[in-house]
Amino acid sequence: IERQAGARPGRPRRGERGERGVFVEGRMPGTETNQGGAKVQPEHMKLYYGRLFPHQTMYKWLAYGNDYARSKHPKADRSFFSRREFCFTLDGDIFVRYQSFKDAEEMEAAIKQKCPAKIDIGPVYNVDPRKRAAYSGGSGGDLSGAGGLRAFQPVERELVFDIDMDDYDDFLNYTHKDHGWEKCWALMAVAIRVLDRGLREDFGFEHIFFVFSGRRGIHCWVCDKRARMMTDEQRAAVANYFSLCRGREGGKAKVMLTSPRHPSVQRAAEILEPIFVDEMLPAQGLLDTSESWEKILEYIPDDDVCDKLRERWQNGRRSSTSAVEDVNKSRWLELCKEVDRCVGRTKDPMKRRQLAKCKDEIVFAYTYPKLDIEVSKKRNHLLKAPFCVHPKTGRVCVPIDPERAEDFDPDRDAPTIFQLLEELDSGAERTSMSENVELFEDLFLKGLSRSTQEELAAKTREAVGMAVDF
Repeated sequence: IERQAGARPGRPRRGERGERGVFVEGRMPGTETNQGGAKVQPEHMKLYYGRLFPHQTMYKWLAYGNDYARSKHPKADRSFFSRREFCFTLDGDIFVRYQSFKDAEEMEAAIKQKCPAKIDIGPVYNVDPRKRAAYSGGSGGDLSGAGGLRAFQPVERELVFDIDMDDYDDFLNYTHKDHGWEKCWALMAVAIRVLDRGLREDFGFEHIFFVFSGRRGIHCWVCDKRARMMTDEQRAAVANYFSLCRGREGGKAKVMLTSPRHPSVQRAAEILEPIFVDEMLPAQGLLDTSESWEKILEYIPDDDVCDKLRERWQNGRRSSTSAVEDVNKSRWLELCKEVDRCVGRTKDPMKRRQLAKCKDEIVFAYTYPKLDIEVSKKRNHLLKAPFCVHPKTGRVCVPIDPERAEDFDPDRDAPTIFQLLEELDSGAERTSMSENVELFEDLFLKGLSRSTQEELAAKTREAVGMAVDF
């Protein structure tokens, strides 16, 4: 067991390969407290994995129809599931990589025995991860190693995205860290809508699901065969396609927009603008105080417009005809009008373009999804499994319906392990977990299963046709 300096407690570092039996510095998962003050203990996890965790559902997803013992298709790959990597985080913040299982029963037995505080899912490798030492390179490399030995390398992995609420903090007056989800869940909901439509309409993916991370963000899994077979370069290209906000420059976010709008940006703007104006402006008070409005005025490339708005707002004047209209929304309308007037009277083509897109830059800087693209770029990256229990909050990582993302309330709809165990103790026939597993199956798994069966059937027909031709 090795001690790994600088790693984040309770999880492998992002983009890291790691080795089996790596020890990560930090507090034991059992010592972290949730928002209600209770601690997630090993005995809680034992009950959870024994009575609530959907082992069979997880296996059905990750096998992709390749359950050789039950599959009716001779083209099912009996080694497929055994080549999938799992990583267990155990008590003492020990995480053990390159775990693999031959079938659902072996996976369930291992989870129940070890009761991991967290389960991460890795890629499907070209060989069983437990046998990686027998192959050249040990943890990746070229297609063939010295002496002609095959290298150990990932060959398939879902395309994944990770969005963390902390990455929005520089734009918010009321952050999740200090004020909870009430004033900022709209940002996660709109991120789901933008990603879901972009992945489906621009890339043609169908088998997509979103999961609440259990604490401060969301994960997206794209499970189409075409997505799973992407190279690292292709994954990076898709991630960059959705990465319009790239760091900060000159005191403001660097937003990669063009004028006129790209069709994908146009679609995103139609989703983002109502959320920014009707929800984020008033909820966050983005134009309430000089400290907040100065951050927004940074995006306007005309000093006269900024001075005029600044003077009006400092004097408390507003052009709204409604005395009850939120001051933030009223000031935003004033800003838009002043910018539009300036565009109309500006003759310099470059400045006109800058002015024409500055309103979009503000909306996108504050509301467009802020992806951790490093999570998406590499096939060997680990990501927390759905239905895990977050060790710090005790909340379960549950699926989110993208069509109703704005109605999802993490504090209400993501049950805690303590709530679930109380439901079991009460003798309830169904628990909150049952509802979430059914949602996962209805929204995602049933359609995926039909697709994988069709793929296997097509392979069988192709093989039969080739045999007849021969």
